[in-house]
Amino acid sequence: MDSDVAYIKGLLGVHPDWPKKGITFLDVFPILQDPLAFECLITHLIHHITSYTIPKLAEKKIDVVVGLDARGFLFGPIIALRLGAAFVPVRKKGKLPGTCTTAEYIKEYGTDTFEMQSGSIKPQSTVIVIDDLIATALQVGEHYITIGGSAKAAGELVRAQEGKTVEYIFIIGLPFLKGGEKLDAPIYTMIEADD
Repeated sequence: MDSDVAYIKGLLGVHPDWPKKGITFLDVFPILQDPLAFECLITHLIHHITSYTIPKLAEKKIDVVVGLDARGFLFGPIIALRLGAAFVPVRKKGKLPGTCTTAEYIKEYGTDTFEMQSGSIKPQSTVIVIDDLIATALQVGEHYITIGGSAKAAGELVRAQEGKTVEYIFIIGLPFLKGGEKLDAPIYTMIEADD
C-alpha cells in the first residue's frame, strides 16, 4: 500500500503561488489523466474502506457516499458504485433542483453555502464523505487558524437528514492545518503533504 501512495503522490501536480502567493496548490487532475493511476487510487480507497472502515461498523456496510462540489464528484460515484451504495452530491447554493437542506461554512474570504437535496439520505444511513483535499484554515501571520470548511458543512447536512457520517475520506491531507479536528467522525487521508 505504501508503494501505491508514493506512486499517486508522485503524479500530483504542484503549482506554487496558486491561486495566490504563498499557497502551493496540489492538483489531482494528472492522476485522472492516467487510467492506471486512477484505478490505483480508487482501489486503494476501496481497500481502506472495506478493510478498515466497514469492519468497525455494526451495520457492516456503507449506505451512502457523499461527494463534495466539485472534486468529490470525480471519486465519489465510482466508490459508491463499487460499494453498492448510493451517491449523493453536495453542491454550492442554487445548483440543485427541488427542496434542499443548507449549511453555511466559512472560507478565507467570507462564507459560502452548501446544499443537499432533502430526503436524499434516509435516517440512520451510514455515510462516507469524500473530497480531494482537507486543508481549510486561515493564515494569520505565521500561524494557521482552522475556521471551518466544506467537509464540516457536509457533515451538518448528513446530520440534518438523520444520517450518520462514519468517516471523511480525502486524497490529500495537510495535517499541520488540523482541518479534521472539528469533524464529527474520523478522517482518512491517502497522502499527507507537509506544507
